[in-house]
Amino acid sequence: MANIQFKGIHKSFGSNKIISDFNLEGKEDEFLVLVGPSGCGKSTLLRMIAGLEKIDDGEIFINDQRINELHPSKRQTAMVFQSYALYPHMNVFENMSFGLKIEKRPKEEIDSKVTEAARILKIEELLDRKPKELSGGQRQRVAIGRAITRNPKIFLFDEPLSNLDAALRAEMRVEISKLHSQINTNMIYVTHDQVEAMTLADRIVIINKGNIEQVGTPEQIYNNPANVFVAQFIGTPKMNILEISEENIISENTIKLLGLEIKFNNIKFEKSKHFIGIRPEHLKVSYESDFNFNAEIDLIENLGNEKIVYIKKDKNQLSAKIPSSAEITNIIGFNIKDLLVFNKNKIRVNI
Repeated sequence: MANIQFKGIHKSFGSNKIISDFNLEGKEDEFLVLVGPSGCGKSTLLRMIAGLEKIDDGEIFINDQRINELHPSKRQTAMVFQSYALYPHMNVFENMSFGLKIEKRPKEEIDSKVTEAARILKIEELLDRKPKELSGGQRQRVAIGRAITRNPKIFLFDEPLSNLDAALRAEMRVEISKLHSQINTNMIYVTHDQVEAMTLADRIVIINKGNIEQVGTPEQIYNNPANVFVAQFIGTPKMNILEISEENIISENTIKLLGLEIKFNNIKFEKSKHFIGIRPEHLKVSYESDFNFNAEIDLIENLGNEKIVYIKKDKNQLSAKIPSSAEITNIIGFNIKDLLVFNKNKIRVNI
């Protein structure tokens, strides 16, 4: 068990600033997921924990021990890479035991740890095979098994499922989640995939351009996004964001939206631009809503259990997610409780 702290971390590559004043504390036994668009700095953070990347400024602590200058082998971390990084000339047992042999551990300890890791990952029958004889999912299990044998305080996962197909990704997400509950060790997981973030994390850290946008549980991130970036990053299709200009603010608590006058009881609008957000799943094709408007149906995607309906209203493009059994009409409805309000700086306004 371990906790990890980032204090004022800065990182640049030449004139390109990657991480800016990053501060975060990870709790014991926590599954922490770092998520954000490509190039936001999440993998760089992981490599700095592992000692594979130098820290320009700031400090990282594991269990209150400063690790900035600590050799990677002394940090008690183990990293699982996107590319598996298996030795092709070694069989599964040799790949999983390689780190322990380098550390000159006793043979009995090596055998015991590899056997136990193989049992946990259900790959006992693969120990004599070479990597070329394994599927992508099996190779990833071997890479994870190699990390388990190190008995680290912190597991580091750098987009480990990116090379797998959709079905295998879903299967491996379940396996990694089970693994966390079995071994009760801190895991820090980097991904750009919001589904992985939502299904795996105890807490999610949303990163954008090297800065933390929001930290919270999956429920907090989904239901109470701090700003427009977070609101649109989490959720598929992304949240509908509608701009409200000054002339559409009728009074301090009433606005004109999609041709409708909407009154809020617990908010006061300033005379400036605002943004209204509503998730596609909260738009309905029925009259059974607080508000209804006529819209033009632009496109319908049938996904089997649900449909994505793309609609136009005035100059606005919106998407609605509805059950496949629902009858599609030009009447679109929504409830006021499902609306999110953001100020001119795209920061969430509490209703």
